[in-house]
Amino acid sequence: MPPRGVITGRSQEPRRRYAEELRRLRHARGLSLRQLADAIGWDASLFGKLETGSTLGSPDVAEALDQFYGTPGLLLAMWEMAIGDPTAFKEKYRRYIALEAEAVNFWHFGVSTVHGLLQTERYARELLKLGGVEREKLEQQVEARTSRRKLLEGEGAPPFRSIIAEAALCARLPDMNAWREQLEYLLEVSERPNITLQVLPQTARLHGLVSTDVMFLRLLDGSTVAYTENAHRGELVEGSAAVEQLQRAYDAMRDQALSPAESRKSILRMLEEVPCDPESST
Repeated sequence: MPPRGVITGRSQEPRRRYAEELRRLRHARGLSLRQLADAIGWDASLFGKLETGSTLGSPDVAEALDQFYGTPGLLLAMWEMAIGDPTAFKEKYRRYIALEAEAVNFWHFGVSTVHGLLQTERYARELLKLGGVEREKLEQQVEARTSRRKLLEGEGAPPFRSIIAEAALCARLPDMNAWREQLEYLLEVSERPNITLQVLPQTARLHGLVSTDVMFLRLLDGSTVAYTENAHRGELVEGSAAVEQLQRAYDAMRDQALSPAESRKSILRMLEEVPCDPESST
């Protein structure tokens, strides 16, 4: 059978559809953004950004809107679909993001940066700015990246081992308070039962991943894919022989990493060396 045509004429992209539904519900009530804000308790500018799609807000906002409009669970479900929408990412990353969402096990090595699944909002924003993302797209990309952290949260979250080169942890943000926040977040997540965090010290010997960030994903069918990245490009590696070669390099490098307990001590020492900057933005 041929695909069914669009009946409503409304967007088929989850993020845009969520924004459209919020506008439709407010207009149906004859409310201004200010009146909606007064009724629910959030700032009117937030609802304006929700209705243009420049932000998705939090699940708490979606639940409050569900209660206000009498649409129990509808807006929250639409929010969940929007937050997981791969079209929020650049096209070249979408297949990887789709596979990441289905993975049952992760293991990672970061030679230059903290992985996106472990990034704070301010850390992600600085990296995206360095990559040339600007203005409204910047906020959308920050939100899309940090929303991925939910993959590692809650009961039944998949195991994730992240080995981070000490050099990556020494590459501070301009805002010292934001950098302190990132280090503290790493310590916080390292206490979760499904997350193993290790530091590769700068004294480590030369290894096969010396210039490559790599993420391995174990999929539901038992196969493993890898995603490699450097400062200029990323590549999804799906051939079993190529993935196995990367895994051997990863295993050899892992043997040089600090234990999880020693890694925590190393990050704590770094935190002690980060000055508090009272003039930094918060």
